[in-house]
Amino acid sequence: MFFSFFNKKIIIKILSLFSVVRGYNVFFMMFAQLVSSIFIFSNSNDIFSIILDFNIWLIILSSASSISAGYIINNFYDVDKDLINRPLKTILEKEISGRTKLMVYIILNFLTLIFSALVSLKAFLFFSFYIFGIFIYSIKISKYPFIGNFLSVLLVITPFFAIALYYKNLSIEIITHASFLFFVILIKELIKDLKNLKGDFTMNYLSVPVIYGEELTKSFITIYIFLIIGISFSLIINYDISLMVYFYFFAIPFFFPFLYLLWKFNDNKYYEILHNSLKTLIIIGLFSIMFHS
Repeated sequence: MFFSFFNKKIIIKILSLFSVVRGYNVFFMMFAQLVSSIFIFSNSNDIFSIILDFNIWLIILSSASSISAGYIINNFYDVDKDLINRPLKTILEKEISGRTKLMVYIILNFLTLIFSALVSLKAFLFFSFYIFGIFIYSIKISKYPFIGNFLSVLLVITPFFAIALYYKNLSIEIITHASFLFFVILIKELIKDLKNLKGDFTMNYLSVPVIYGEELTKSFITIYIFLIIGISFSLIINYDISLMVYFYFFAIPFFFPFLYLLWKFNDNKYYEILHNSLKTLIIIGLFSIMFHS
């Protein structure tokens, strides 16, 4: 009986820590970095040489550990509003003490620096600045609308630039793909802000919807959608992206029903649908990378 209870408690704590570090997001990022390394950033056609490149795995592990640490420090500062916006998830995450979270945060950042130092001095400096950027964002900049949103999205896509710098491949085409991803994630963050309006307002958290209201926030989202459509046309017309072109052909009409639902409804049920649809679009986009040549 004691061991059964003990094991159950350990499992709950592991699940709690997995939730705090957003393990599903971290694994998705690791997979995305590996796929983009093979099909976009590397000029080599030998997939096995890329997969067996120890440095790539060190960069991916550096990204994973630094991102996980970032989620932990965000959890410290967002716990009150998350208790309103996501009560069940937050209660689960409280199974891990603040002291344990702090220890894991320090260990993860230390591992990031070790992994990156094994790659090169440039990689070490890159991830040192990345860790610092996440820290400053969490304690200070996240509280400011727009600037906080933009920096948050930039920090999400920064690990891809670590791969690009490793392969010395930062072309205009890659920047254009990154711009598409940037605005999709930015819209996803604004939709999340709309969904979390109640908790943000209650805790006096100055998100874009709290300051500017739902209507103006939707106007900003609409502008970003038209930017995405323009970027999609640019990638279709100006670059030879092989079968990946069909993803962008899909992305353009995808946003028309999205806009309809955005402006038609104001409740969390539809914001959740829109938020999940953007997650699906990102996943489809990731797998479409495999058809890039």
